[in-house]
This record gives sequence, C-alpha cells and structure tokens, in this order.
Amino acid sequence: MTKGPRFPALVTLCFLLLSLVLAPATGLTQERDRAAQQAMQQYIANTARHGSTPAAQGVWMQSAKSVLLHHRGNAAMTAASLTKVATTLAALRTWGHMHRFPTLVGAAGAIRDGVLHGDLVVHGGDDPFFVWEDAIILGNTLEQAGIRRVDGRLLIVGNFYMNFILEPARAGGLLKQGLNAGDWPREAETQYHTLPRHTARPQIVISGPVQVAKALPAGHTAIVRHDSLTLLDILKRMNVYSNNAMADMLTTAMGGSNNMRQAAIQATGVDPSEMRLSNGSGLGDSNRISPRSVCALFIAIHQLLQLNGLSVSDVFPISGRDGGTVEGREIPTHAVVKTGTLNSVSTLGGVIFTRAHGPVWFALLNRGNSRAALRAQQDALLQDLTRTWGSVEDAPSAFRPSNFEVEFERDAILAQH
Repeated sequence: MTKGPRFPALVTLCFLLLSLVLAPATGLTQERDRAAQQAMQQYIANTARHGSTPAAQGVWMQSAKSVLLHHRGNAAMTAASLTKVATTLAALRTWGHMHRFPTLVGAAGAIRDGVLHGDLVVHGGDDPFFVWEDAIILGNTLEQAGIRRVDGRLLIVGNFYMNFILEPARAGGLLKQGLNAGDWPREAETQYHTLPRHTARPQIVISGPVQVAKALPAGHTAIVRHDSLTLLDILKRMNVYSNNAMADMLTTAMGGSNNMRQAAIQATGVDPSEMRLSNGSGLGDSNRISPRSVCALFIAIHQLLQLNGLSVSDVFPISGRDGGTVEGREIPTHAVVKTGTLNSVSTLGGVIFTRAHGPVWFALLNRGNSRAALRAQQDALLQDLTRTWGSVEDAPSAFRPSNFEVEFERDAILAQH
C-alpha cells in the first residue's frame, strides 16, 4: 500500500482551506480600495470646483507594497511649503541630525578690569535659530569670561542671523540689545522668562556701532563658542511652524537651492524634471514638485532617521499633538504631516496609519480660490480614507517620536514668524 498520493492531496486541501480563510479578507481589501478610489475621484471633483480644474490637482498615495491612489502623480506642481521636505532631507544628509551650528565670539583688543579695549567680534556659523534667549545666554557667558563693557564696535563676520533676520547688520543690532538687559525691548523681556529661574541678566554695554566685516580682524582672539540646538530640534521647529527664514538660511548654508535640490534628488532617485526648486522655503510659484516625489522625500527622511533610532515624526508635526500649522485642522490623529500654503495653493503631505495597508504615504497638491475650502477637502479625504481602510489607536512604534515630551520652549517667537 503506497502513501505517495495522499501528500499532494493534503497539500491541495490545505491550500483550499487557506484560500477560503483569505478570500474574505482579500475581497474586503479590494472593496475598501474601490471605495477609496471613489473617494479620491469625488475629492478631485470637489477641489476643482473652487476656481480651478481637475488638472490642477495632484494626488499620490502609497503603502510599503504598492501605489494605492494617484491623480497626476508625476506632474510637477506648485509645492508651497512642501518644499521644506526637500530642505529637511538635504540638511540631514549634509550635516547629520546631531549637528550644531556654532557662533564664535572673540576680541580684537585687550581685556582689562572687565573692559574690552577694542572690538567684540561675532563670527556667525549659519545658526538659523539664534534668538533672544541665545543672546541672553551668550551675554552671561561673556560676563563670566571677564567682559562687562566694550569700548569699541560690535563686528559681525560671516552668516550671523538673529530672530530670523537675515541681514547681518540688523541681526547684530538685535544682539547688541540682547547682551544688555538695560536695553531689552518687551519681546526680549518676555523671552527671558522662558529661561530657567535665576538666569542672570547680562549688562554688557557696547559703546561703538554695529558694523559688518568681510573677514576676522588682525589680532583677533577667540573667547566663546555658542552652539545651536541640534539640527533635529531645529528641523522640527522649522516644520511645525513652517518658518520660511529658517528654511532659506539652511539652504544658503548648503550652498544654495541647486545644491539642496541635487542632494534631495540623489537621496530619492526621483526624476529631476519632477523637482524644480528655486529656494528652500517654498515661497513663490517656481518651486514645483510632483506628488509622488513628495512621498519619496518623506520616505527617504524616515529611512535615514531610522538608522539612528529616530523617525519622520522627529522632524515634522504630529496631528493632534504639535500645533503650529496643523492646529485647528481635522487631519487624522497621529498622522505625521507637512502643510503648504500660498495665495491660491494648499498642499499637504506625510503619512497616515491604517489597518488595511499599514502606513500610507500621501501627497495632496491643490490649486483654487479658497484655501480654507481646499484644506477642508484635504482633511475630509484623509478622514474618509482612514475610516475606509480602518483607523488605528496609535502610530506604529517605528513612527513615534524619540522624545514624546519634547517642549517648544520658544513657541512665542516662532509663532510670530
């Protein structure tokens, strides 16, 4: 009696049973995807009614395995502040997430009895987030180094920015104020109270004017190095508040928009024709990115950060938690997103989390007369899709921020810009 024929029969039976188990799930997923397709078509029609056409709307949605939805997905469209996604990726590749931008302070003259007989020299190092608090801390450090008064000038060399002011002479004027509590404006006083209790109030009086120099003066002696926040923290704040000045400062530090664009293209492998950028902030109609390239940028950022135990949520706002430009929106909770806004443009990209497809990367690029209406349509589509594909209680662990309790201690000044 042979047993040979029984094994194939058993295998066939197992496959039959397995197909019966999987068929309902597969059928349900296909049904959900058909409903999602219909929701997208309705979304295109709705957004086009607000003073535009279907050809001016772009959609791309993909899971880890496949493209789920798309409409003009490879067409380069006005990206607005989704440009900052490219800036973020290029910055991370250029410096790494732990990089700090230095501001170096030195003296061109002798220091005697607390007086610098000469010029105080500030050598800017591209810090895009040097604000009142930094000036106060720097002033206290200089006093500890023995300087209480400067009888010369305040010389600014290199890329020194303060309070998102790009002009070095104006930034130097703010620094001069910040170093002397007796000259603080109301805004500086307000920001002082965000610092730890008992922080000293510096009182460094600079007698001479603020001047910009092309190079460090002869006889210059280094005194103090003041480091910025980490690039990771800077990018998170830049993206939560969509700060244009910070994005353009970082782009300048990378050697300009062309260098930034090339770094982003090399990191993603996208077609260069689908990413045309003239600055790092997204201001203006000339910055154009295709919806599928936006998703490629987000995915590349997430994969790069994962190498260090971080995630895309460490550099972009989380809906329901971070405020900023997502405050007041009806975007699904836990989604990690970046918004973009121009006069007739509203864009949104990032990742939502579903049961049917896991993380779904998306990009919505819309044009029309009513930005409020476009935003409402974007939010409604994402809510509809999370219901269709199944919502989740929390983001997967790989997408949670490394420090859930991070605080934006400088919200006030960021929100003003």
